[in-house]
Amino acid sequence: MSASQKVVAEVPGDLRMARRLWPFLLASTVSLIPFTVFGMYLVPIARAAGGSVAEIGGLRGLGGLAALAVGVSLAPLIDRVARELVAAGGLALLGISAALGAVGNVFALAAFCLLIGAATSILAPSIGAAAADRFRSPTAAGRAATLVSATTSAMAMLAAPVLAVPGLIWGWRGNLLAASVISLALSAAFFWRGHGRKPPRSRNERVSYLATYRELARVPGALPLLAVAMLRTAAFMGYLAYLAAFYDDKFDLAPDWFALVWSLSGASFFLGNLFAGRYLVTDRAWISPERLLLGGITLALAAVSAFYFSPTLPLTLMLTALMGAAHATVAACVTTLLVRRSGDLRGSALSVNAAGMSLGTFLGAAIGGVGLGLGGYPGTALTFATITLVALLLALRVQPQE
Repeated sequence: MSASQKVVAEVPGDLRMARRLWPFLLASTVSLIPFTVFGMYLVPIARAAGGSVAEIGGLRGLGGLAALAVGVSLAPLIDRVARELVAAGGLALLGISAALGAVGNVFALAAFCLLIGAATSILAPSIGAAAADRFRSPTAAGRAATLVSATTSAMAMLAAPVLAVPGLIWGWRGNLLAASVISLALSAAFFWRGHGRKPPRSRNERVSYLATYRELARVPGALPLLAVAMLRTAAFMGYLAYLAAFYDDKFDLAPDWFALVWSLSGASFFLGNLFAGRYLVTDRAWISPERLLLGGITLALAAVSAFYFSPTLPLTLMLTALMGAAHATVAACVTTLLVRRSGDLRGSALSVNAAGMSLGTFLGAAIGGVGLGLGGYPGTALTFATITLVALLLALRVQPQE
């Protein structure tokens, strides 16, 4: 049996994995519901809170800051408690925040945004690491983590149409209260599953808080991988922040039609993440995860450099799909490599990675706005291309392991 066939044999198929990981996949989908409701119903929510759309919408930035602060602060601790208990805490916080959001005044919505950011910074790395822990093989563990992230990206694409139907019956407050009930029920289930489980890192190891960061820094390629993830997120999320405005300005695309563009971007990201993650478990000699990482960033750089200068709508749509697939490939490679290389530190690594991506989301929109203000869409193209180029240079430092 060849080496590649051996790797394939020890990695279950996606459906078999999904049956084993369904609680974690369910938790990953629920985590996106509250913020999706906030975005979908921003106008009536702002009206209920007595503020403008810009003022209430701007509260979302609090979530990014909270995710960064909580993610970095708790990263060294996430491997010292059973994963399911950490996930239970994140889900409980998610349920509380969704209930607060349903109150609908400005103070409650500010608390909602802060707590959502904190909850997701705890939940995302814990369920990703817990899914990876279900498999002994580093290759299978990496695939399990990318399957969770692919499910999250699928929910990001499908959440809006799925939530629209119940929203017609009970409105945005009903959607938030339903999300609260589901989150709290899942929290209780995860707490029951995690009670009595041993943490990934034994307390007898006596590794200090700062020593965890030092150990993580010694993981081969961890620092450049974390930097690549942050910069990639900044470029992609910044690009998405101005995507609707660009299509409206250049092609006079109405919001209804732009919804199809958004679906195209979401579908390409989901499929790119799903298939790249699955391809990585084959471990073929001619294309390693490190090389696929470089290839994905190179495609992303080419796409963003051409996107804002595309002369026709069909070509622009093609570049939109390419952008989503390229960034999804990079995301899958980063997750796979962090899980494979970090061992018992994978929870800490994924936590810092999530915090860095939250920072990237915040910075991407801000820096893209500066580029747009100073140089129009060519300035935006230069900004995002520069960020992606720096990510490419850092990715060159991620060397294959023997």
